[in-house]
Amino acid sequence: MGRRISVVGISGNGKTTLTKRLARQLDVPRIELDALYHLPDWQEESAERFRDHVAAATAGDAWVVDGSYGALLGDIVFKHADTVVWLDQPLPLVLWRLVRRVIRDVRTRRDLFNGNRQTWRLAFFTRDSLLTWAIKSHLRRNTLYPEQFAVVPNLNVVRLRSRRAVERWLAAQTGD
Repeated sequence: MGRRISVVGISGNGKTTLTKRLARQLDVPRIELDALYHLPDWQEESAERFRDHVAAATAGDAWVVDGSYGALLGDIVFKHADTVVWLDQPLPLVLWRLVRRVIRDVRTRRDLFNGNRQTWRLAFFTRDSLLTWAIKSHLRRNTLYPEQFAVVPNLNVVRLRSRRAVERWLAAQTGD
């Protein structure tokens, strides 16, 4: 495994949990793309500034990136990465995790990033709610990701489809 790792997958797959553990165990910086993109009050960073921030953050020799933002970033992260970990767990598991997370986040008013907090409306009652987006994105990623990865030479792609596979892979990388 390399030391420039991008972890991708739809919300609820465990990207944040995995990237936190991996960055800590490898003693490398963790880059959370959501925190770079979502400004306070859910404002969005401009595409140009977002790309600049991500390019600067991934210029180092070692890092773990949480997220992909492929439509905005193209191959900026992938061309710097040596490994992509694609979390592709079953949709029912992902949706269950999302619902549990939303309930916890709304109840605790947890700061997601930059002062932004989850709301019932954002999670469930908007056209592009978190759950709607996850469902629509699940199948689309199965086509999109292989195409994106294929154009980056020497990119090691690891596709993990279960909690057990994630744990086995992580243990193998870090010697746990």
